[in-house]
Amino acid sequence: MEAKAKVRYLRVTPMKARRVVDVVRGKRVLDVLDILQFAPQAVATDVRKLVVSAKENARQAASAAGEQFKEEDLYIKEAFVDEGPTMKRFRPRAQGRAGRINKRTCHITVVVDNANKEEGTK
Repeated sequence: MEAKAKVRYLRVTPMKARRVVDVVRGKRVLDVLDILQFAPQAVATDVRKLVVSAKENARQAASAAGEQFKEEDLYIKEAFVDEGPTMKRFRPRAQGRAGRINKRTCHITVVVDNANKEEGTK
C-alpha cells in the first residue's frame, strides 16, 4: 500500500535537507527512523516526523482498503526535496549600503510502499 506525506515551506535550505533525505532513500522505514533519531543534522527531526506521518498514512490506507498492515514491510519508495519560496531580507552595511539575506525554504515529499508487493511483481 503506497502512501505519501509532504511538508511544505520548511524553513531550512534545500541543500541541507537533501543531505539527510539522500541518506534515507530506498531504506526500510524502521531502519530510517533509527538513523534519523541519532543524525546530527537539525533537519533530521523534521524528516523523521515526515516519515512517521507517511507510515501512519499507509496504516490508514491499509485499514480503509481492508488489507493487512505490516510496519516491517514498508520502505521509502521516493523521497525528494524541492525548493520553496525565498524570503529576501536586508541588513545594513557600511557607507549606507544594504546587504541582502536570503532565507530559503523547501518542500519535502516522502512516499512509502510495501516491499512484498514490489517483490511479487518483479
